[in-house]
Amino acid sequence: MSRCWRRSCAPRTKANELPWTRTMRTLLFAIALALAGSIQAQPFPNKPIKIVVPSPPGGPPDLIIRMLTPKLQPILGQPLVVENRAGAGGIVGTAYLAKLPPDGYNWLVTTASHTNTPPFNENVPFDPVRDFSHVTLIAQNFGQALIVPPSSSFRSVKDLIDFARQNPGKLNYASAGIGTASHIPAELMKSMAGVDIVGVQYKSIPDIMADVMTGRMDMFFVGTQIAASQAKAGKVRVLALTGARRWKGLPDTPTMQEAGFKGYDLINWFGLWLPAGASRELISQIHGAVVKALDDPQVKAQFDQQGLVGVGMPPAEFAKFVEKESAFINDLARKIQKK
Repeated sequence: MSRCWRRSCAPRTKANELPWTRTMRTLLFAIALALAGSIQAQPFPNKPIKIVVPSPPGGPPDLIIRMLTPKLQPILGQPLVVENRAGAGGIVGTAYLAKLPPDGYNWLVTTASHTNTPPFNENVPFDPVRDFSHVTLIAQNFGQALIVPPSSSFRSVKDLIDFARQNPGKLNYASAGIGTASHIPAELMKSMAGVDIVGVQYKSIPDIMADVMTGRMDMFFVGTQIAASQAKAGKVRVLALTGARRWKGLPDTPTMQEAGFKGYDLINWFGLWLPAGASRELISQIHGAVVKALDDPQVKAQFDQQGLVGVGMPPAEFAKFVEKESAFINDLARKIQKK
């Protein structure tokens, strides 16, 4: 017959648990909670960040973010990987980014085409205001540069417009897609001058530049940073800038206003977004990192050489800016499409 000690054989309950058992249970529970909390609240970022650029390598937004990544990586403590997803004037990459998680590990860096494209294309699968978390306006330029081949007979905007009026439909202009920074300036010029110039869409800016340089394309509105370097090499001729002010990188180049287009003032800008739904804390942290990178002397010098001005606009202000730009382009699109 087995012997049973009352303390050891009685059913185990909370009331008769040994003190060390209750202490151990409490300790293990506390450790489990701490581990769960640490997993859920890992500091951002703790893995590489993907930056979607909805245009090919070598374009303005690609160049800009690649200037910033060497400074952003040590600030954030994680690698930043640029992923170029070109197509349909930026629609493909932008639509892709909009569907990704708003966890801070998926960024969109693109141009003013973010707001410029939708009004000209009813099939755009995103809303530039509602479908994104607005982080910051990274930079802006002094406008686009109207360039022609070095062999062109056009020495001024007046020469070009005079020929276009006398030869409707004989001239072509290149663009990287509807609503892009190369499309809208050309359409506004056509609308204001009342001329017929045929638009031709390309898949990439390098392809356009190759055709302009060789004379296969009559004209193109390109970023000042690209125009200046190619003009210096004698590969293109710059006729005018679309911004309201001249740029020191092309000091002898007039603005479109100076060329006779009163009120003509278009600049290109470059922004950073996350998918809609990102937290304010996350947006603020990323904005702070970008502002710090923009303040780096090397970045400032690189931007200045490329005809860019770093901005670092606060998120709330940037959200209002995007909304205002979207409304402006919608109105401009209606005016252009009526004529």
